[in-house]
Amino acid sequence: MPIIRGSERYNCQVLCFNRKIVMIRPKMWLANDGNYRELRWFTTWKQKDQLVEFQLPPEISEALSQTSVPFGYGYIQFLDTAVAAEICEELFTPNPPHTELALNGVEVFLNASGSHHQLRKLDLRLRAFIGATHTRGGVYMYSNHQGCDGARLYYDGCSCVVVNGEVVAQGSQFSLKDVEVVVAQVDLDAVASLRGSISSFQEQASCKTKVSSVAVPYNICKPFNLKMLLSSPQKIMYHSPEEEIAFGPGCWLWDYLRRSGASGFLLPLSGGADSSSVAAIVGCMCQLVVKEIANGDEQVKADAIRIGNYTDGKFPTDSKEFAKRIFYTVYMGSENSSEATKTRAKVLADEIGSWHLDVCIDGVVSSLLSLFQTVTGKRPRYKVDGGSNVENLGLQNIQARIRMVLAFMLASLLPWVHNKKGFYLVLGSSNVDEALRGYLTKYDCSAADINPIGSISKQDLRTFLRWAANHLGYSSLAEIEAAPPTAELEPIRSNYSQLDEVDMGMTYEELSVYGRLRKIFRCGPVSMFKNLCYKWGATLTPSEVADKVKHFFKYYSINRHKMTVLTPSYHAESYSPEDNRFDLRQFLYNARWPYQFRKMDELVQEMNGDRVAFKETGEDGGTAAGGGGMGVVAAASGNPKAGF
Repeated sequence: MPIIRGSERYNCQVLCFNRKIVMIRPKMWLANDGNYRELRWFTTWKQKDQLVEFQLPPEISEALSQTSVPFGYGYIQFLDTAVAAEICEELFTPNPPHTELALNGVEVFLNASGSHHQLRKLDLRLRAFIGATHTRGGVYMYSNHQGCDGARLYYDGCSCVVVNGEVVAQGSQFSLKDVEVVVAQVDLDAVASLRGSISSFQEQASCKTKVSSVAVPYNICKPFNLKMLLSSPQKIMYHSPEEEIAFGPGCWLWDYLRRSGASGFLLPLSGGADSSSVAAIVGCMCQLVVKEIANGDEQVKADAIRIGNYTDGKFPTDSKEFAKRIFYTVYMGSENSSEATKTRAKVLADEIGSWHLDVCIDGVVSSLLSLFQTVTGKRPRYKVDGGSNVENLGLQNIQARIRMVLAFMLASLLPWVHNKKGFYLVLGSSNVDEALRGYLTKYDCSAADINPIGSISKQDLRTFLRWAANHLGYSSLAEIEAAPPTAELEPIRSNYSQLDEVDMGMTYEELSVYGRLRKIFRCGPVSMFKNLCYKWGATLTPSEVADKVKHFFKYYSINRHKMTVLTPSYHAESYSPEDNRFDLRQFLYNARWPYQFRKMDELVQEMNGDRVAFKETGEDGGTAAGGGGMGVVAAASGNPKAGF
């Protein structure tokens, strides 16, 4: 909880025992990168060498018959063991508090955390708990939030208990429950035994820096009893990335829906991979709700009855029936749409159970073009019909933006049409790779209230679709995944069909690589070029790599402004370009990148000269190394240090 002491506000863990506050432990290291800005609200506790007295507020003091409490960094010394708090981010710092606390005899560590879900991240978190107690011994009790944080994050629970590097209890990672308690029975003698067996631990403990403590004259351990069964080490439960995509955003959507006051969702369903992924996630959410109600969760049942507008004691027992009440899907076709995508959208909607509409937008497009012609005297044409790139792009944008306006109109009025209360939340369906490249129209149908897949890559979504076809019961997703991605915003001709990867000038696989290098490895054009020369050097020349990097950065910088209005999206990927809180970069760039591109050209010339030299001297291995040729030259010339 936030606690003000003097003029400073601290993020604190309050430790209570038998209706008394034992101590208040302020956080010493705050999360201030990625999705977190704790320094905006709190200051760090810097007085590590002492505990100070904190005067309790009058109403709390009166209620507890307690006037003051120790405040600061320290641990609680019971008669039979020592317990200490390590708060959230502190576990992941270079020098975490549990190291020093373990040397001071602390056997039980309590970590109250707010850690968000990210694809393939759980293993990193668990390795931190395991590592904390594997070489130092100890019991690590980790508790985490579960649910929507009120914005783009989903806290994914997975509370657990770790003893001497082994997990003995693990909670669920994805759940609709408001509260989940994880219990383990452990033997603290095992901690003392491990520590006594490690000579280096004993030596370091003998010259430790003393940490302050609060004495509590109680025993918290039970004596030896054969009726008590100790918790055994268990196999860690990991979900596959496909399951994470289904359950994480599914739980986030349900928490968002029940807390927002909305009556359901509306999704523009195009029959393509992205919008179909969103539809499948909503279908998964409906399945989770029905399953949790069947398991006896009264809170989920009450929320479902309210949102689904059930009466006469009825409640959801079938996911398709529940979806019909809370989920609208709309296929907004035009003259450029194919019969195949129209059919796929209808079949998928039937499998999920949504209330599906088929709307033609040609009349609205034609009216806008007639208005434009009246105002300007000109009528734009598509590129395949002889128009320019400007005309072609303008005509595509008109269709995309009409779909956004229509989606919000239907979301606000369809509940009224069907005599339902409230409003529907519009769901977006652009993926993280398209956002990174800017391959979306500003304020098109990707502009929505929330987007469950906005931070998930196209490759992961296609894998998810194949999984969902088998595991969620939506078999039509297999055909949707197999179809080539297309926006269907240009006319289809016998010799031309619009394809996303052709339009972008890069593949989705390449976009994932660019995204990771740009965000995770913090690469600009030159450093990205160097990295990709090593990565792609066996198949591409330095000149070809340079052209690809230039093409990416050109469109990345031109379209960066779109990130400022990106629909709030579920955070799932470490290279999300989302501008609000995660990727805080400028959105105005010089799209020509004159210095960086010139430097790349110079490097290409140098590397091409090296390649010519290899061929002239006849030395083996140079051309196979591609972008990594410089290292190979040094090794071949017998200078291992230079090669390294």
